[in-house]
Amino acid sequence: MDLRERKSMDKETLVVEGPKKSTKEEKTWEAVIEAVLFTMGNSVELKALASAIGQDEATAKEAVLRLMKRYDTGKRGMQILELENCYQMCTRSEYYENLIRVAAAPKKQVLTEVILETLSIIAYKQPVTKLEIEKIRGVKSDHAVNKLVEYNLVYEVGRLDAPGRPALFATTEEFLRRFGIGSTQNLPVADPVVAAEIRMEVEEELSESSDLIPAGDKKVDDIEEEIR
Repeated sequence: MDLRERKSMDKETLVVEGPKKSTKEEKTWEAVIEAVLFTMGNSVELKALASAIGQDEATAKEAVLRLMKRYDTGKRGMQILELENCYQMCTRSEYYENLIRVAAAPKKQVLTEVILETLSIIAYKQPVTKLEIEKIRGVKSDHAVNKLVEYNLVYEVGRLDAPGRPALFATTEEFLRRFGIGSTQNLPVADPVVAAEIRMEVEEELSESSDLIPAGDKKVDDIEEEIR
Protein backbone atom coordinates (compact mmCIF):
# COMPACT_ATOMS: atom_id res chain seq x y z
CA MET A 1 0.00 0.00 0.00
CA ASP A 2 1.51 3.35 -1.06
CA LEU A 3 1.34 6.58 0.92
CA ARG A 4 -1.48 7.99 -1.24
CA GLU A 5 -3.77 5.00 -0.57
CA ARG A 6 -3.01 5.08 3.18
CA LYS A 7 -3.92 8.80 3.38
CA SER A 8 -7.16 8.09 1.50
CA MET A 9 -8.12 5.31 3.95
CA ASP A 10 -7.30 7.46 6.96
CA LYS A 11 -9.51 10.22 5.57
CA GLU A 12 -12.41 7.79 5.03
CA THR A 13 -12.03 6.45 8.57
CA LEU A 14 -12.24 9.97 9.99
CA VAL A 15 -15.41 10.66 8.00
CA VAL A 16 -17.05 7.44 9.23
CA GLU A 17 -16.11 7.82 12.90
CA GLY A 18 -16.74 11.56 13.10
CA PRO A 19 -15.28 13.96 15.65
CA LYS A 20 -14.80 12.50 19.11
CA LYS A 21 -15.70 14.50 22.23
CA SER A 22 -12.73 15.44 24.31
CA THR A 23 -12.48 14.13 27.86
CA LYS A 24 -11.99 17.71 29.02
CA GLU A 25 -15.32 18.74 27.48
CA GLU A 26 -17.14 15.82 29.08
CA LYS A 27 -15.68 16.64 32.49
CA THR A 28 -16.82 20.24 32.10
CA TRP A 29 -20.39 19.08 31.41
CA GLU A 30 -20.29 16.81 34.46
CA ALA A 31 -19.01 19.69 36.62
CA VAL A 32 -21.82 21.97 35.42
CA ILE A 33 -24.47 19.31 36.15
CA GLU A 34 -22.94 18.66 39.57
CA ALA A 35 -23.10 22.40 40.36
CA VAL A 36 -26.73 22.64 39.23
CA LEU A 37 -27.86 19.61 41.26
CA PHE A 38 -26.02 20.81 44.37
CA THR A 39 -27.40 24.34 44.11
CA MET A 40 -31.01 23.43 43.30
CA GLY A 41 -31.39 20.87 46.09
CA ASN A 42 -34.65 19.51 44.69
CA SER A 43 -34.98 17.28 41.64
CA VAL A 44 -34.05 18.82 38.27
CA GLU A 45 -35.56 17.75 34.94
CA LEU A 46 -33.24 16.33 32.29
CA LYS A 47 -34.19 19.07 29.82
CA ALA A 48 -33.05 21.68 32.36
CA LEU A 49 -29.68 19.93 32.73
CA ALA A 50 -29.38 19.81 28.94
CA SER A 51 -30.04 23.54 28.81
CA ALA A 52 -27.40 24.17 31.49
CA ILE A 53 -24.65 22.51 29.44
CA GLY A 54 -25.97 23.72 26.09
CA GLN A 55 -26.40 20.22 24.67
CA ASP A 56 -29.26 17.86 23.77
CA GLU A 57 -30.96 15.63 26.35
CA ALA A 58 -29.17 12.48 25.18
CA THR A 59 -25.77 14.09 25.79
CA ALA A 60 -26.93 15.46 29.14
CA LYS A 61 -28.14 12.01 30.22
CA GLU A 62 -24.79 10.44 29.30
CA ALA A 63 -23.03 13.09 31.39
CA VAL A 64 -25.29 12.67 34.43
CA LEU A 65 -24.97 8.87 34.28
CA ARG A 66 -21.18 9.18 34.28
CA LEU A 67 -21.45 11.52 37.25
CA MET A 68 -23.75 9.06 39.06
CA LYS A 69 -21.21 6.29 38.47
CA ARG A 70 -18.42 8.42 39.94
CA TYR A 71 -20.46 9.06 43.07
CA ASP A 72 -21.37 5.37 43.42
CA THR A 73 -17.84 4.02 42.96
CA GLY A 74 -16.09 6.72 44.98
CA LYS A 75 -17.77 5.86 48.32
CA ARG A 76 -18.96 9.43 48.72
CA GLY A 77 -21.43 10.73 51.27
CA MET A 78 -23.63 12.08 48.47
CA GLN A 79 -25.47 10.30 45.72
CA ILE A 80 -27.50 11.23 42.64
CA LEU A 81 -30.94 9.69 42.28
CA GLU A 82 -33.02 9.35 39.11
CA LEU A 83 -36.69 10.19 39.74
CA GLU A 84 -39.10 10.02 36.79
CA ASN A 85 -36.66 11.53 34.24
CA CYS A 86 -35.43 13.99 36.88
CA TYR A 87 -32.24 13.90 38.93
CA GLN A 88 -31.49 14.95 42.51
CA MET A 89 -28.38 15.08 44.66
CA CYS A 90 -28.88 13.95 48.26
CA THR A 91 -27.03 12.40 51.18
CA ARG A 92 -26.79 8.65 51.53
CA SER A 93 -29.22 7.15 54.03
CA GLU A 94 -26.48 5.10 55.75
CA TYR A 95 -24.98 8.33 57.11
CA TYR A 96 -28.20 9.53 58.77
CA GLU A 97 -26.99 8.70 62.29
CA ASN A 98 -23.85 10.75 61.68
CA LEU A 99 -25.79 13.71 60.32
CA ILE A 100 -28.17 14.03 63.25
CA ARG A 101 -25.19 14.48 65.58
CA VAL A 102 -24.66 17.94 64.10
CA ALA A 103 -28.17 18.70 62.84
CA ALA A 104 -31.51 18.79 64.60
CA ALA A 105 -33.25 15.45 64.30
CA PRO A 106 -36.38 15.82 62.14
CA LYS A 107 -39.78 14.95 63.54
CA LYS A 108 -40.15 11.20 63.37
CA GLN A 109 -42.69 10.05 60.82
CA VAL A 110 -44.42 6.90 62.00
CA LEU A 111 -45.69 4.71 59.18
CA THR A 112 -48.15 2.40 60.91
CA GLU A 113 -49.62 -0.70 59.28
CA VAL A 114 -52.80 1.24 58.51
CA ILE A 115 -50.87 4.10 56.87
CA LEU A 116 -48.70 1.70 54.85
CA GLU A 117 -51.79 -0.20 53.70
CA THR A 118 -53.40 3.05 52.57
CA LEU A 119 -50.18 4.13 50.85
CA SER A 120 -49.94 0.85 48.93
CA ILE A 121 -53.52 1.26 47.64
CA ILE A 122 -52.78 4.78 46.45
CA ALA A 123 -49.46 3.70 44.86
CA TYR A 124 -51.04 0.89 42.81
CA LYS A 125 -54.37 2.56 41.96
CA GLN A 126 -53.36 6.22 41.56
CA PRO A 127 -55.05 8.54 40.99
CA VAL A 128 -57.62 7.35 43.53
CA THR A 129 -60.31 8.90 45.73
CA LYS A 130 -60.82 8.41 49.46
CA LEU A 131 -64.09 6.60 48.70
CA GLU A 132 -62.26 4.03 46.58
CA ILE A 133 -59.65 3.55 49.33
CA GLU A 134 -62.36 3.11 51.98
CA LYS A 135 -64.26 0.63 49.81
CA ILE A 136 -61.14 -1.52 49.56
CA ARG A 137 -60.14 -1.21 53.24
CA GLY A 138 -63.68 -1.37 54.59
CA VAL A 139 -63.07 1.48 57.06
CA LYS A 140 -62.69 5.26 57.04
CA SER A 141 -59.28 6.40 55.81
CA ASP A 142 -59.31 10.15 56.49
CA HIS A 143 -56.62 9.98 59.19
CA ALA A 144 -54.30 7.76 57.12
CA VAL A 145 -54.64 9.89 53.98
CA ASN A 146 -54.13 13.12 55.95
CA LYS A 147 -50.97 11.71 57.54
CA LEU A 148 -49.62 10.66 54.13
CA VAL A 149 -50.25 14.19 52.83
CA GLU A 150 -48.53 15.62 55.94
CA TYR A 151 -45.54 13.34 55.35
CA ASN A 152 -45.43 14.50 51.70
CA LEU A 153 -45.81 10.92 50.45
CA VAL A 154 -49.08 11.60 48.60
CA TYR A 155 -50.75 14.74 47.28
CA GLU A 156 -54.02 15.88 45.74
CA VAL A 157 -53.45 15.54 42.02
CA GLY A 158 -56.88 16.72 40.87
CA ARG A 159 -60.63 16.24 41.15
CA LEU A 160 -62.83 13.44 39.76
CA ASP A 161 -65.46 14.63 37.29
CA ALA A 162 -68.33 13.23 39.34
CA PRO A 163 -70.95 14.51 41.81
CA GLY A 164 -69.21 16.20 44.73
CA ARG A 165 -65.93 16.51 42.77
CA PRO A 166 -64.00 14.17 45.14
CA ALA A 167 -60.23 14.70 45.41
CA LEU A 168 -57.86 12.33 43.60
CA PHE A 169 -54.65 11.31 45.35
CA ALA A 170 -51.32 10.13 43.91
CA THR A 171 -47.79 9.51 45.21
CA THR A 172 -45.08 12.18 45.29
CA GLU A 173 -41.38 12.32 44.42
CA GLU A 174 -40.70 11.99 48.15
CA PHE A 175 -42.44 8.60 48.00
CA LEU A 176 -40.04 7.51 45.24
CA ARG A 177 -37.03 8.75 47.22
CA ARG A 178 -38.17 7.20 50.51
CA PHE A 179 -38.68 3.76 49.01
CA GLY A 180 -35.78 3.87 46.54
CA ILE A 181 -37.94 3.61 43.42
CA GLY A 182 -36.97 5.39 40.21
CA SER A 183 -40.50 5.43 38.82
CA THR A 184 -44.00 4.23 39.68
CA GLN A 185 -43.56 1.89 36.73
CA ASN A 186 -40.94 0.06 38.82
CA LEU A 187 -43.30 -0.81 41.68
CA PRO A 188 -43.16 -4.50 42.68
CA VAL A 189 -45.79 -6.61 40.96
CA ALA A 190 -48.84 -6.89 43.20
CA ASP A 191 -49.85 -10.31 44.50
CA PRO A 192 -52.38 -11.78 41.98
CA VAL A 193 -54.81 -12.72 44.77
CA VAL A 194 -54.67 -9.22 46.24
CA ALA A 195 -55.05 -7.66 42.79
CA ALA A 196 -58.11 -9.83 42.11
CA GLU A 197 -59.66 -8.74 45.41
CA ILE A 198 -59.03 -5.09 44.57
CA ARG A 199 -60.61 -5.49 41.13
CA MET A 200 -63.65 -7.16 42.71
CA GLU A 201 -64.01 -4.32 45.22
CA VAL A 202 -63.74 -1.72 42.46
CA GLU A 203 -66.29 -3.50 40.27
CA GLU A 204 -68.76 -3.69 43.14
CA GLU A 205 -68.18 -0.02 43.96
CA LEU A 206 -68.72 1.12 40.39
CA SER A 207 -71.77 -1.10 39.87
CA GLU A 208 -73.35 0.42 42.99
CA SER A 209 -72.69 3.99 41.87
CA SER A 210 -72.88 3.59 38.06
CA ASP A 211 -76.02 5.70 37.89
CA LEU A 212 -74.11 8.60 39.53
CA ILE A 213 -71.04 8.58 37.29
CA PRO A 214 -71.40 10.65 34.09
CA ALA A 215 -70.16 9.38 30.75
CA GLY A 216 -66.46 9.83 30.13
CA ASP A 217 -65.38 9.08 33.70
CA LYS A 218 -62.99 6.34 34.79
CA LYS A 219 -64.19 2.85 33.83
CA VAL A 220 -63.54 -0.55 35.39
CA ASP A 221 -61.18 -1.57 32.58
CA ASP A 222 -59.11 1.58 33.13
CA ILE A 223 -58.80 0.90 36.86
CA GLU A 224 -57.95 -2.76 36.25
CA GLU A 225 -55.16 -1.65 33.95
CA GLU A 226 -53.79 0.63 36.73
CA ILE A 227 -53.82 -2.29 39.19
CA ARG A 228 -51.81 -4.44 36.78
